[in-house]
Parts: sequence; C-alpha cells; structure tokens
Amino acid sequence: MTTTTLHAPPAAAPFRQDATVIGLVGLAHASSHFGHLLLPLLFPVFMQEFGLSYSQLGLLMTVFFVVSGVGQACSGFVVDRLGARPLLFVALALFASACVAASMVTGYAGLFAVAALAGLGNATFHPVDFTILNQRVSAPRLGYAFSAHGLTGNLGWALAPVFFAGLGVLIGWRQAYLAAAVLYLAVIALLFVQREHLHTTVTRKAEPVAGAQKAEHDMAFMKLPVVWWCFGFFLLSTMTLAVVQSYAVSILKAMHGVSFEAATLTISSYMLCGAVGMFIGGFVAAKSRHSDRVVALAMAAGAVLLALCGTGLLGATGTMVVLAITGFAVGIGGPSRDMMIKKATPKGATGRVYGLVYSGLDTGFAISPLVFGVFMDKGWYGATLLGAALVLLLSVGAALGVGKRTSVP
Repeated sequence: MTTTTLHAPPAAAPFRQDATVIGLVGLAHASSHFGHLLLPLLFPVFMQEFGLSYSQLGLLMTVFFVVSGVGQACSGFVVDRLGARPLLFVALALFASACVAASMVTGYAGLFAVAALAGLGNATFHPVDFTILNQRVSAPRLGYAFSAHGLTGNLGWALAPVFFAGLGVLIGWRQAYLAAAVLYLAVIALLFVQREHLHTTVTRKAEPVAGAQKAEHDMAFMKLPVVWWCFGFFLLSTMTLAVVQSYAVSILKAMHGVSFEAATLTISSYMLCGAVGMFIGGFVAAKSRHSDRVVALAMAAGAVLLALCGTGLLGATGTMVVLAITGFAVGIGGPSRDMMIKKATPKGATGRVYGLVYSGLDTGFAISPLVFGVFMDKGWYGATLLGAALVLLLSVGAALGVGKRTSVP
C-alpha cells in the first residue's frame, strides 16, 4: 500500500507555460459550468411538455448535485492517488453522454437519469482543476490562475443560456442537446492534444503495515475545524447562486412580465458581470493578505443588491440591471475565496480538501431547489430573492470564521 504526497507548485516558470496550463484548465472548468445548466435552462420547456411543477424540477437539480457532491468528496482521494488527468477526460465524456441522453428523454424518469449522469460528470472537476493548478502553475501566478479559473467558469454559465436559447429556436431543444454533445467532444479532442500540460505527479512512499494507521492519516484533515467552515461557506453562498440559475428567469417573468428571451439574457449578463468581477478580483487576491475579508465584503455587497431585487421596487429594467451587478459583486470575491481555501489546505491533501470543501457547493445546489422550489410553487417570488439574499449574508460569517482559523503568511 502507498500514501500520496503532491508536489508543491514551482516557484517560477515561463509565462507561456503557465498561461497554457491556466487556459486548458479554464476551458475544462467552463465546460463543467456549462453542464450545470443543461437542465434548468429548459425548465419552462419541461413544464409545458411533461406537465411538471417547480418542486419536481427542483428535485432534478437536487439529484444532480447530490450525485456530484458525494462523487466530489470521494474523487479527491482518487485524484491524490492516481493524478488528475484521467478523471478529467472521464468527466467530460460523461457530460457528452448526458447531452445525448437529454436529447432523447420522453418524461420525468428520463430527466432523472440525465441529472444523475451529468452530476457524476461534474463530480471530479474541482479536485482535478485545483490539483493541476497548484502543481503546474508558478506560485506567484496562482492568484491570477484562480481568477482565470473562476472567470472561465462564469463564462461557461454565460454561454449556456445563449447556446440553448439560440439553438433551441433555430433547430429545437432536442437538437440543441446533440449540438452540446458535439461541443464536449471538441473540448475533449483539444485537451487530449495538449494533454502533456495537464499531467500531475504523485510521489509514492512506503506505508506502515497497519491499515488503520493509513486510514487515519488519509482522513486526518477532516478533524480540522477550518475545513468544515470552508464547507459551510460554500454551502451557503451556493444556495443563493442556485436560486439565480434555477428560478431567476421565472421570477422575472412573474414579477415584471419580462419575456423569456430577455430574462435568459439577464442570467447571461449576471454571469458575464461575474466574470469581469473575477478578473478584477484576481488582482485583489494576488495583493491581499486577508482573503477572508475580501470574500466577506463581496458577499455582503451581493446580498444587499439581491435584496433590492427582491423588493420589487426597481421595476423590470432596474431589477435586471441590479441583478447583473450582483454577479459582479459576488465575482470580486471568487479568486480570494479560492486563495482562502488554499491557505486552509494541509500540505499533500489538495485533492481531498478541495473535494470535500467543494462538495459544500454541490450540497448548497442540492438543498436550495427543494427549499425555494416550495416558495416558487406558492407564488412567493419576491420572498425567494429575499431568502437567497439572507443566505448569502450568512455566508459572510462563514468566510470570517475561516479567516479566524487560518494563519496569515
């Protein structure tokens, strides 16, 4: 038996080499975020075609993120032992398969299967991405790497509404899913050609005979309170994001009579503004010694803006504009969030810690549709946004809790 220790990132490397790694990982991350929206963007279509309620549709996302969360917590151990690259290709292939399956669904059971398959594909991305970045990118450029990672994730979210709305009108929603499968296959081909930049190294050393000692060593990081504070932060902050992704289109239509196309573009604007925020936030993360405070301020600002949208006082245009600006505010904190997690990660446990912590993201995505789907079924549209703002405000306390338990270098 063996135990695995991951190498630290190089102190310096050519800019072109770092940029290539960051770009490839960013493309993979964008692909995973694109996959988050395979189902929720078509909720109005599924309601009409299959006669489903908001709660039933919300349960689909719960299935997606339960599978993803459990898989993510487990995949961190696999990444630490086998390396990140093999799991990356498996994950992308699963997303392509989910798109093909989605093009053929005939009812609720089929949508359940698509949700589970896509959730399994999503499970490995964060342990894989951050293992590659932490190993292959020079330490001085990690803040910018985390910024690019978050930015490309938001671009994946922003592309999905435009992709499905545009192709859905032109060729139909089933054919749009097949086009998405082709898109995933193209990404796989590109990453395969550049696969040498995605290689991660594991160093194996002899382990004591007692298996119990090995298990204790592998799980020791779970005893650290800071890891669970990080988990709590992701759970809370993600519950808010899930509301925006799953229900903002329906909320805008119900509260302000906004068209489906305009509401969908508002979600893309939210994600694009989030990407801009993450770009700027990369410079903030690279300079700031107190990542937790940056995150707390960004989440607090986002909570205030989202609460304004929930009041209904801004009107249709004002609500769409402020909702987009909310994405910018939250995006500012994205790179500092990842730096905050890095500071809390014990040496040699990158995959395991990121797997567990980011499973909080999946847990938040799983819980939120169940809670706020009930709000939506009751017609509490403004209360849904206000509730999401309150949860985001709670994440401020979790971020500060992480900071108190993490030493500042």
